[in-house]
Amino acid sequence: MNQYHITYESISVEEVTNKVNHPNHGASISFIGTTREFTHGQKTVLLEYEAYIPMALKTLEQIGKEINEKWNGVLTAITHRLGKVEVGEISVVIAVSSPHRDHCYEASRYAIERLKQIVPIWKKEIWEDGSEWKGHQLGPWNPTKPL
Repeated sequence: MNQYHITYESISVEEVTNKVNHPNHGASISFIGTTREFTHGQKTVLLEYEAYIPMALKTLEQIGKEINEKWNGVLTAITHRLGKVEVGEISVVIAVSSPHRDHCYEASRYAIERLKQIVPIWKKEIWEDGSEWKGHQLGPWNPTKPL
């Protein structure tokens, strides 16, 4: 079963989550990223995603390896959507499982922040009055910085 996937189709949260279910894991988390209607007061009509797919898949796998090095035994699955994603639709699902919940929470946060840092996926925000391409979205939290 492929843990890392990029698709132009709708994403099934259950399908991605099932990839990390394990009989020795008592915790699992599914992060679901959706298109929101308003960003900084500006109304979004839709998002459009593009990617360099071979490199995007490679870096999604890299994130999974990094997570396993930091939290041994944690399982990760990531599916990201490309193309047009309407308001309310899912653009990314990150599923994580581990024996205990603390590692799940930490690894899930790490995965989405790292995805935004290194995965070559770009989104075009389309508003009622224009549009803009966005690249990597580095925020105030650096997931690779030691805790």
